Amino acid sequence: MRRPFVMWPDKRLRTAAGDVGAITDEIRAIWDDMIETMDAMPGVGLAAPQIGVMLRLAVVDASDARRQAIRMANPEIIAASQAVHDHEEASPNLPGVWAKVTRPAVVTVAFTDHHGMRVRQEFTGLWATSVQHQIDHLAGQMYFDRLSKVKRNMLLKRALKGAR
Repeated sequence: MRRPFVMWPDKRLRTAAGDVGAITDEIRAIWDDMIETMDAMPGVGLAAPQIGVMLRLAVVDASDARRQAIRMANPEIIAASQAVHDHEEASPNLPGVWAKVTRPAVVTVAFTDHHGMRVRQEFTGLWATSVQHQIDHLAGQMYFDRLSKVKRNMLLKRALKGAR
């Protein structure tokens, strides 16, 4: 089921999500809804707070073929490369604006998978960018928080102007 997005400046987008306990059928159903919602955007990732679910859940699918989504509960970056990658980032929670964000090009992430197993996986390129973007959402941060104050203010001003 596609779920509606929480729109900026809803305070849930600035609130850290709660940890996920056991991987239950309810959690799996949320992941399924998140994937359907992400694919409808279309996007390459989605964090649960973006749809108003305040749990540390994320999905990422930066594959060309799609249908390769990785389901993550309680993801955390445990290693990041010194090499960086720039990518234009946006969010359905603040439509109509985007910005180039610099992030580590490679990250290793520990997370609980859909089987309830704690795993580690390395992500590169767009996969790495999306995973980091989703983990930011789980911490109550938006991509534009990584911009300078001037660039962030310009982006938010453009978003407000576009919303009128």
